[in-house]
Amino acid sequence: MSNGTGNNNAANVTAGKPKIGGAVFRAPKGTAVPTDATSELGAAFKCLGYCSQDGLTNGNDQSSNSTSAWGGDVVLNMLTAGADTFVFALIESMNTEVLKMVYGTDNVTVDNSGDISVAVNGGSDEEAVYVFDLILKGGALKRIVVPCASVTALGEIVYNDSDPVGYNVTLTAVNDSAGNSHYEYIHLAA
Repeated sequence: MSNGTGNNNAANVTAGKPKIGGAVFRAPKGTAVPTDATSELGAAFKCLGYCSQDGLTNGNDQSSNSTSAWGGDVVLNMLTAGADTFVFALIESMNTEVLKMVYGTDNVTVDNSGDISVAVNGGSDEEAVYVFDLILKGGALKRIVVPCASVTALGEIVYNDSDPVGYNVTLTAVNDSAGNSHYEYIHLAA
């Protein structure tokens, strides 16, 4: 693959599929984050199971403010940072890790027989670490690491006889001590 210099190159065009065995992972806030696309995730990272076919959407609503001089000439453009969001639908609605993410870890209990109880009380603003593992064209691996984010929106939960019960969530990232909201790592296939 090309590094982006030179002519157009169709080999640089790709799509993102979920990594086999799990693509969305969550760990408690403060868990050490991976710094590459291939290292194994630690035991603190819990798989959140299948997502809907809509996949993952990363919204980054940066905008700019322009300053014009008398006469209309633009003399200054200032980029303003916006919210860095991740939107996806989790469809393993009986997965306790999914329920903990949506409703808060302390609001989900599992008894000795495996039955689940959920206390619904307005949602959870619990911050956590998130990792999204993707497979790109040609076997390249991409990992998106969000050191700190919380659920900031939850869509309607639909119960019908034709669609899976799912949780449409929006995560909003919080900047880390380096001022970054998330990191992306790509490992090119050999």
